[in-house]
Amino acid sequence: MWAKIGETAGRVYHLLEEGEKNLSSLTKILRREGHNTNLVIMAIGWLAREDKINVIKDHGKWIIRLK
Repeated sequence: MWAKIGETAGRVYHLLEEGEKNLSSLTKILRREGHNTNLVIMAIGWLAREDKINVIKDHGKWIIRLK
């Protein structure tokens, strides 16, 4: 399971290199690529724990961006 979370975290990181994204758009992109929603959430947590991203709530949406 750790490998899948790490792989998904890497994909999230690369998507965020293109610019900040909200949680729903990240989830939508990654679900199309075969990652389930829970895996995306765990990957975001992984990146947050590693202090690689900022997660901000803005007008009811979760915005994720690289530090």
